[in-house]
This record gives sequence, structure tokens and C-alpha cells, in this order.
Amino acid sequence: MTGNWRTSLPWLIACLILAPALRAQPRPYIGFVYPAGGQQGGSVQIRLGGQNLDGVHAATVTGAGVTARVVEFHRRLNNQEVQLLREQLKELKGAPAQEEEASDLIARIEKRTREFVQTPACAAIATVTTIEVAIAPDAEPGEREIRLVTPRGASNPLPFHVGQLPEHTRKPMPTTPRQVLGKEAQALRKRPAGEVEERIVVPCVVNGQIASGEINRYRFEARRGQRLVISTLGRQLIPFIADAVPGWFQPVIALYDATGKEVVYADDDRFNPDPTILYEAPEEGEYVLAIHDSIYRGREDFIYRITIGEVPFLASIFPLGAPAGSSPEIRMAGWNLDDARLSRPATDAGPGLEWLTATRAGLRSNRVPFALDTLPETFEQPSDNDTPNQAQEVALPIIVNGRIERPGDLDAFAFFARSNETIVAEVQARRLDSPLDSVIKLTDANGTVLAFNDDFEDLTFAAKTHHADSRFMVTVPSDGRYVLHLGDTARQGGEDYGYRLRLSPPHPDFALRVVPSSIGLRPRSTATLTVHARRTDGFTGPIRLALDSPPDGFSSQPVTLSSTQTVARLTVRNSGAATGMPVGLSVVGKARIGGREVTRRAVPAEDMMQAFLWRHLVPATDLKAVVSNPAAATRPDRLAQTRPQPSKTTNALEVAMISGATNALAAVNPVGGTNVAAAASGAAPAPPKFTKQQIAGRLRQLRLLHEDGLLTDRFYQAKVAECEAAQ
Repeated sequence: MTGNWRTSLPWLIACLILAPALRAQPRPYIGFVYPAGGQQGGSVQIRLGGQNLDGVHAATVTGAGVTARVVEFHRRLNNQEVQLLREQLKELKGAPAQEEEASDLIARIEKRTREFVQTPACAAIATVTTIEVAIAPDAEPGEREIRLVTPRGASNPLPFHVGQLPEHTRKPMPTTPRQVLGKEAQALRKRPAGEVEERIVVPCVVNGQIASGEINRYRFEARRGQRLVISTLGRQLIPFIADAVPGWFQPVIALYDATGKEVVYADDDRFNPDPTILYEAPEEGEYVLAIHDSIYRGREDFIYRITIGEVPFLASIFPLGAPAGSSPEIRMAGWNLDDARLSRPATDAGPGLEWLTATRAGLRSNRVPFALDTLPETFEQPSDNDTPNQAQEVALPIIVNGRIERPGDLDAFAFFARSNETIVAEVQARRLDSPLDSVIKLTDANGTVLAFNDDFEDLTFAAKTHHADSRFMVTVPSDGRYVLHLGDTARQGGEDYGYRLRLSPPHPDFALRVVPSSIGLRPRSTATLTVHARRTDGFTGPIRLALDSPPDGFSSQPVTLSSTQTVARLTVRNSGAATGMPVGLSVVGKARIGGREVTRRAVPAEDMMQAFLWRHLVPATDLKAVVSNPAAATRPDRLAQTRPQPSKTTNALEVAMISGATNALAAVNPVGGTNVAAAASGAAPAPPKFTKQQIAGRLRQLRLLHEDGLLTDRFYQAKVAECEAAQ
């Protein structure tokens, strides 16, 4: 360090200068959205729990046909603020007569004090915002993203679903208190008996939150032969919970008949942690659906959304992809798909992922991914191709669409390659929602294994925690026939175990992720984005990063990722006025590959932690920026009023409270009374009871409560006078 002090010192000084600014700009965060959806043509009030949400003034939802507005914001209170509210409540209730305005204030104060939790189970979700979401009748059904907007910027996004069925929503949970070892029962939710089981009419969507140790039950009627689909969204609503193990809410569902007998149980859907039940009712009558966490954890962010009814459901499709621009024949399997119509990828869609759904009687199914590519494609032949001698002959480059059709099945593909030729073998299966956990190996004519791979880690897997797809790149030693063997690691198989196998020379390329998916700036300031690069098929060229066609007032200095780098920092500058609302940004990377310039857009993402340790880049729809001045933007609707001069009709006590007179203050509250009395008698004043910092903190608490509309002007002015007298 001594030898490099000249270069280290400027960096250290810059860090010291920027550190306070960074600490002063905490990013708004939301940890749950409840309920996480609503029906077309309706409106719904939603609670969002988070932190750093002071001054929240707007909410945004991606896509057309959905609007949102902020209804109420409840910041976290401390013990001193709650005590002030109780004093205010006592004064209001002691008044001779209560006007309508006073009664409303009493109700709001009682609600806030009743919901106060001194030590919440999770402080990161204890600040609650209520918004109202209006959904147009023609709003596209499916998943959206919702954010809150504050003077410090836009929050992270969380899923919000537009549904087609009637919605049934349980009452929202209050903030969960932290459990103390040996006294867990004191922190458990005390739900009224009438809310344990609720009656519903199917088809519908039920929304709920699971508390610690809790089971939610729903009773409904079904007719004989009714093919019920009960599909759960839990982990998909909040991909990762940082302080939970295994890192998400793990819902478990069970269906009981009228006698209370369990008829079906599910704790997952193949590799998906969110369970699905497919059940044909054998008898007409009542059934009860129960849901709980697998190990009976729970709090406000253990949110679920369950679709129940005779609705279309896609279990799988085949093939899992096709050439871009083609019109492939796609077969689908699942429930309630008679006369259903499967959507098709757009004919002008380029390489990448498309999402398909089945529609029956106007209702849409769940969506499944479908891959598009530019390489030649073929299908696995139905003949037995399990051994090298029976291997299906293919010519490179090729994408093979196939299935591991039965347990223990193996597929083998033979091709000719020349000496020192590099071959890439890659399986797409799990990323295309196939249950296949692939394993591949390459052998030569003598059966010698040249390459082998089970799981290949890929940052574009997003929320998936098991990187079950396989991939390797190998250079063959000589001219000859080579065989690629493909199977399932656990020797499983079936009609759903589809795959796409790419065998080709290397196609160098790259993909980008940019985090976070939103930034907040002040006018004429900067913010930093982190760009992650995934290099494929041996690509080592430089990648130039910059904003693409930025809106007015935004710019960036391009940065370059060298051949050895996969992460870079991109600085975004703002030179214009405040935007107030989010504006869209786009980051692109450019590189020369094969003599031509290639441009790739960076997918916005959130860097999320799983179970205290693992981190994942979870994609978002948009990259948003908000430019605002927090000092100006947080101006409350109700400003703390300056204390008025006493009028001729003001009584003696009011005069004392407004002017800070000592005798009355001592009667109201002895704070400061001793010093003033001592001064009147000529004695030496006693040391002050409160420091300047304590008084400043008290004044801030009073101002915030008054701006929240929880203190009357009279009470506020009296308490301010007490603080002034204590200085």
C-alpha cells in the first residue's frame, strides 16, 4: 500500500465523499404484494410491504389496461410516537363532544396503535403502502409487474396477475411480531375461528397469506366427473426470500372429501416448488382444499394465489421449439384441452423464447416456453437408438427435438467430425419447463469417453436453482465417427421429458443482464448500473456497453468489457430536470463476432438473495430511472402549521401552550418547568433534562405525526411548546 499511495489516495477520497450520498439514497424496496392479482374489469385494494418508501406518491403496472393509485402509506412507528398517539387519543376521547372529524381521527389512531409491532419478524417488509388497482375489462390476462415510486426512485418489481375468474381474497395480515425462543405462541396469529375455513364457489381464484403454524381451508362444491385443476402460485410470486430456508414459501396443498378423508396431496409440480392438483371428482358433493407451508413457517410475505376450477391446463408441449419464422405443428398435453386452441409464435419473431398458452371457452391456460432458433432442425427417430451401433445419424450443425420416452431410455446420435474440429453439445430442457434432468457424454468409435456433463451453470437461468441442462465444448482428436449419448440423470422418462439438443461448431455469442432494474437520481447527478455478461461458445472479444438512445437529459460514458471480464459498472448521468415518474432506459452491448458487429440488449434484472447466501439475477420487464429532488418531492399534503398568535378569545391554558408560558406548561407536563421556576426565584438553574439531539428528535416525531394527519393542530402546538421550553 505504501508504494501505491498516490493512486490509492484519490480513490479513497472519492469513496469518502460519495459514501454519505450513497447512504442518503437508500433504494425503495417492496417485499410482498397482497393480493398479487385481480380480475379483469374490476378494482382491488392491494397492500405492499417494504422499506425506504417515505414519500411514496405513485404506483406503476406494466402493460396496458391496468392503472394504480396510492391510497394510504403507513411508515413504521417507534415507541415514542405510539406514546404520543395514545396521549392524543386520550385527549380526543376526553373531549365533551366528538365531531365527525374527531371520530375519524380516533378511528385512524386506534388502527395505527392496534397494528403497531415494536419488533417485527422482518423489518424489511414492515412499512405498508395501500394502493388501488383498476383493471380494464379488455386488459390482457397474465403476469405483469408492479412498482412503487418515491422521491428516491422506483422500487424493485414484483409480479401482479390479471385474471379472468372471480377473486376471493382473505383479510390481509397485520405485521408479524418476531418470535422469541420459548415464547413462540405469543407471536402466533390469533385468527378468528370463522376465518380458518371459508366457503367459495368454483371456478375462482383464492388469495391468502400464511401465518406461522397456520392452515387455510376452502370449502366448495363439485359435481361428479368434474375435472378440477388446482394450481398454486407461491414461489412464483416472490422468487426468493433472503431470510427464509430454502429461500421461498413452500406451499403444500391437500384436497379432502365430505367425510374429511384426504383424497389427493401435492407439495410440488414435478420440479416446480408450487404444487398443482389434477383431480376428477368421483362424486358430487363438498370438498375442502387446505394449504400450509411445508414446515409451517409463515408471515406477511408467505403469499399464495390458487386457481380452482375446470380450466385449461398445459402440462407439456412437443416439440419444445422450432426454426424462427416457421409454422410448426405443436402437440399439447394436459387437462381440459378438448377444443382448446394453442397460441403460435409470431412469424416475424427472431431467435429466443416465446410463451404459448391454450384457450378454451374463452379461458386461458398457464403459459409454457417455446424456443426459436436459426439452425437446421430434425426430430429424434422413433426407432430404438439407445446404443452406439443403433445411433441416429445426423449431419452438423443440427438441433434435434426429442424425448426420453420411458424410464431408463437413452438416446444416441452419431455424426462425422474431422481432426481438431471443435464441437458444442447443448441441451435445452429444464429451461423449457421439461422435467428432464439431462446428462450427456461424447464417445469415439472405440467407446472412449471424450467429454461428459451433467449440470451446466448459466446466469440466464434466472429463478431456477437447479441448473439441470447439460453442455460441453470439445475438440475431437481425429477424423471419425462420434456418438453423443443423452439420458436423464435419475433414469426417469415419459411423454413430458422433451429436449432440444444442439450439435454444432461453436457459435460465439454473449448475453447481458443489468442490475438493478431501477435507479434514482437527483438532477445533475449520477447513478451506477452493474452489467453482467455471459460469454458462450468460447467468445472472448471485447464488449462495448452504453445506453441505447437514452431519453433527453440522460447519458453514459461507454465502458468496455475486456476478454477476461464478465462484470462492468456503467455510470448513468442526468443533466436535466426532475422527471417525477419513471422513464425507460436501455443498455446494449456491441461486439464484433465473425467479422460483423453484433448488438445485444441487456435484460434488466434484480440481484436477489436466496436463504442468506446464494444470489440470482431475476429478470424484470423494464429498466426504469426516476429523477427527483427528495427534499422538494417529500413535501406533505398537510404541512406542519406555524403556531398562531393567541386571539382575544383564547383561554389562559391555550395562551400558555401557544406562548410556552412556564406555569401552564408545568401543569400540562413538567418538562422544563423546574428551570423556569428556578430562574423566577433567582436560584441557579438545574442542568437540562434533555439534550439538543433528544429535543430535535422529539420535534421530528411530532412533525411527522402531524404531517401524517394523526395529531390535531392544538395537540401538536402544545407539544412543540413543551419542547421549546425544555431547550
